[in-house]
Order: sequence, then C-alpha cells, then structure tokens
Amino acid sequence: MPVFRTASEDETIALGERLARNLPRGATVLLIGNLGAGKTTLAKGIVKGLGAAQPEEVLSPTFTLIHEYGAPAAVYHVDLYRIDDARDAATLGLDDLFDGPAVVLVEWGERFAELMPAERIEIRLRALDGDEREISFDLKLK
Repeated sequence: MPVFRTASEDETIALGERLARNLPRGATVLLIGNLGAGKTTLAKGIVKGLGAAQPEEVLSPTFTLIHEYGAPAAVYHVDLYRIDDARDAATLGLDDLFDGPAVVLVEWGERFAELMPAERIEIRLRALDGDEREISFDLKLK
C-alpha cells in the first residue's frame, strides 16, 4: 500500500491532482480519516485533476450531503458524516451514482461499508504535526 506525506494544504491538493490522472471512469473512492484529516482538501485536488472544478469551488458537502462537479457530472462528492444509519444512507441514491460514469468521492463511507461497491479505492488520511498529512491508498477488488 503506497504511503505519501504532504506538508501543506497545497501539497495535499497537488497529490489529489496526480491521483486523479489515474482514476478510471466510474471509480468509487472512499476518503477515510478523522475530522480535520484532510479529506476535503484531497477531494479538491481530485476534482481539479479531473477538470471538473477549481479547488476554491470544492466545499465539504457535510450539510447538502452530495455535491456535483462538472457538466455533465464528472465527480460526485458525498459526505456521510451526518447520516446516522444505513437505512438513511440508502435513501440517497448512492447506487445510481456508483453505476454511472462519474467518479464518486465518499467521505465517511467506511461507516456504511455494506453500501459501498466491492471494487473501490480506499484512501486513508491521518493528520500529523501542523499541516502534515500521511496518506495511504488501498485498492479493493471483488
């Protein structure tokens, strides 16, 4: 499992941009980490790398639950932090997003692993000192 370290928000965004170049159409990416670990910052880079929006346009979907970037949608950015149980998460129409051609970024998706596709990329982020982050990648296959 590759592990990277970033020392700033800009470096985390740049890592997301590089990652985006290798994402297949329709990929599901779980962004896993505690509050403040850098999930949304990495998402900014992925969205930019896919050409769907600029980093300053990418906001955490904590209250709206799902943001769509690009036209037609190239990226869906989902945040399940405020969802209490799998029944509520299932009402969001995630299956439709997972079956489409857009990349789906899911923050807090590990809370409802049973609803996530078996084939997915899991990115784990861990805050270190200051703005440093440790970021690891794991590809899950059927």
